[in-house]
Amino acid sequence: MATFDTKRLEIFVQTVNTGSITAAADLLGGTTSGASQQLRRLEQETGQPLLRRRSRGVVPTEAGMILAAHARKILSRMDAAQADLDDLTHGRRGSLVIGAFPTVASSFLPVVIERFKSQYPSVTLSIRSTRLDQLVNDLERGQTHLSLLWDHPWRPLTAEGIRIDELFRESFVVLVSRHHRLADVKSVSMGDLAAESWVVRAQNHPVVEVLDRAATAAGFHPSIAMYANDYQEAQAMVSAGIGVALAPMSAVDVPHPGVQLLSLGEAAPVRRIMVGQREERVYSPAEMAFRTTLIESVKGRHQGDSTPPNSQY
Repeated sequence: MATFDTKRLEIFVQTVNTGSITAAADLLGGTTSGASQQLRRLEQETGQPLLRRRSRGVVPTEAGMILAAHARKILSRMDAAQADLDDLTHGRRGSLVIGAFPTVASSFLPVVIERFKSQYPSVTLSIRSTRLDQLVNDLERGQTHLSLLWDHPWRPLTAEGIRIDELFRESFVVLVSRHHRLADVKSVSMGDLAAESWVVRAQNHPVVEVLDRAATAAGFHPSIAMYANDYQEAQAMVSAGIGVALAPMSAVDVPHPGVQLLSLGEAAPVRRIMVGQREERVYSPAEMAFRTTLIESVKGRHQGDSTPPNSQY
């Protein structure tokens, strides 16, 4: 079985296409003598004459026409393979699994995805939205390529083997009904809310600790009126006057029409939003491109910030 050299096949196809060894050599940046030598070697490999010389150029033999038809397909597939590899090298193809948590997945992340997909439409994205501990576990086990993470100043997130970089910080804000006595003010203190009933997230959600810490610092213990399953439910109950609530800005990216957001000023609790990647591995071009898009999206969002004071989101 003959083993074909793709360079020789390329010279042969161009010779058949142009009807001239000289023209083929010119197109490929070579010499006529060099092309003739490669064609003779190709004929030796096939064991058959491939070209018939005429007074004005050459024409393929029957064997030459068969080989040319197959060679065109081979060269076309090789070009496609090289293009795919080039795309992969530049991050335009491949697949990524991104870890996220609900509040950022419903606010900031879609902006990033839209920007990334417009630049790299052939990269397949999968999103896993779950709890913080599972996000870290997925990174450690290699089930996600990179993940959005969060922490609070009093408990910085550390995970062995995970590279963690801060993207931005966001403040917590107070949610009150538009009919609340404080609805017309822009900023309040936690002390102003000591007598309020609170709507908080259920199942030991992290915001419960944030509220407890903020309330304790203000000298009171919060009275809980309801444990909500998600921030949409919490906003709805706040709008109905069941109580007030505390939430990170990304959780109220689309506020309920019956709810007013109040800043806690410089005393507002904050949390860091970060990106995590597993260390000691080579990051794919697509992964690095997504990371770059994350950072660019953060800068763009910050420049267009219209959130209450002290929010760095």
